[in-house]
Amino acid sequence: MIKKITQDDINNTVWKACDTFRGSIDPSIYKDYVLTMLFVKYLSDVHDDKYETHLKKYNGDIDRAERAMKHERFVVPEQSHFKYLYDHRNELNIGELIDIGLEDLVEANREKLYSEDGAGIFQNINFNSSVLGDTKDKNTRLKNLLLDFNNETLDLRPSHLEGTDIIGGAYMFLIERFASDAGKKAGEFFTPKEVSTLIAKLTKSKPGSRICDPTCGSASLLIKAGEEVGSDNFSLYGQEANGSTWALAIMNMFLHGFDKATIRWGDTIRNPKLKEGDALMKFDTVVANPPFSLDKWGKVDDKEENKATDSFDPETDKYQRFWRGTPPKSKGDWAFISHMIETAYEGKGKVGVVVPHGVLFRGASEGKIRQKTIEENILEAVIGLPANLFFGTGIPAAILIFNRGRKKYGNDPVLIIDSSNYYESAKNQNKLRPSDIEHIVDTYRNFNEGKLPVGIVEDKFSYVATFEEIQENDFNLNIPRYVDTFVEEAEVDIAAVQQEIEKLEDELKMVQAEIENYLTQLAN
Repeated sequence: MIKKITQDDINNTVWKACDTFRGSIDPSIYKDYVLTMLFVKYLSDVHDDKYETHLKKYNGDIDRAERAMKHERFVVPEQSHFKYLYDHRNELNIGELIDIGLEDLVEANREKLYSEDGAGIFQNINFNSSVLGDTKDKNTRLKNLLLDFNNETLDLRPSHLEGTDIIGGAYMFLIERFASDAGKKAGEFFTPKEVSTLIAKLTKSKPGSRICDPTCGSASLLIKAGEEVGSDNFSLYGQEANGSTWALAIMNMFLHGFDKATIRWGDTIRNPKLKEGDALMKFDTVVANPPFSLDKWGKVDDKEENKATDSFDPETDKYQRFWRGTPPKSKGDWAFISHMIETAYEGKGKVGVVVPHGVLFRGASEGKIRQKTIEENILEAVIGLPANLFFGTGIPAAILIFNRGRKKYGNDPVLIIDSSNYYESAKNQNKLRPSDIEHIVDTYRNFNEGKLPVGIVEDKFSYVATFEEIQENDFNLNIPRYVDTFVEEAEVDIAAVQQEIEKLEDELKMVQAEIENYLTQLAN
């Protein structure tokens, strides 16, 4: 009987494979090599599993089995197969051979592995690059990587795996570990899974929904939002500006079985790719963790220069996403929020977005945009999160929930939650516990069902603010204005403090006397 390979088996093996690069190459770079090799190994093993099945079906008829393979999920050319690369691991041009194998793999699966602009998903990775060291060191690293992935524990044939989503789980495990090691660079490609789970639950989509993440990174948040539906009846869409991260998202989708997901490569603000005809595509649910306060996101100061270079100008945006106002040049938070709102279905669409706290209270153009969204009656909830949850920044963030299904220009209240003190303290990053997520989600659902009163709901945690209250606060959403988190200090025992001071003074006199004694001895 074949021993089934478990999630832990694969996780431990692929993490050990990272020792090939660890200490000499930055995790933000070597993650692409490890994750790509995991993808190739998986496709190769699935290919072998299917081939064996067809051989048995056709009683060993190789021609019929090979013809049947052309109709499988992926075509794996001989030079792209992991076994071919492993067998050539000692070649002096092994890096070049891997690159050729990747090119052949993309070419054989053009519909799946090419972008709409004709870019292959591996075009931003080069196994023959000097970033892996000089020729000798590079070849040694690649040989060791192939040796590590040839481990019997990494037999990724579906018939040998214990579970249906083990490969996707291993991929997500690696991405999370890379994010932890990559530090400040990690925020570009990964949202902590607990935060993704929270947003997915807050914006829970119904079966049949279109779900989008316009800044999807490696697609961890988008996948969580899909999984939260509770059925397979949904469609996933995303866009990512970074080419390497876009490739991770594509591979992540396939490894999780979401073959029909649409992930575009490009700048969402300057060049949105998710469109129907000339209009932006609309979605039931839009979720994102955009880059915090992105500088030079698209606004330009010199109009003449803009015309001359044909650059993007938000004030003349043909999709009219910024009719509520144009965010400042140095802070793109409201640019992403505006895009998300405009791509949510009017009358039913929901938006869940992670933002820095400045979005809640900064004035000028941001204040005017914030005011318009509140007057429009689409802001539903503001949820303050603990500090140090996100990779690359220790600052606390918040989640904003917009609901385009509320009565237009009504005066519905807004739920405000301060969960900053509800978390598990960890060595590098704080984490939301399941109980913390449940606490927030239950409060939000009770609010949605009209079960919460206006005013204080739970002391030092949640508050339901009326439109009039927010208006009186000049549309400032700074959480302490609504949720009182002040904790009174314990009463000071003056007598005990005085006694302690006297004790310390006596000890100081004794120390000074000893010092005087030592100095006298040294002088003699």
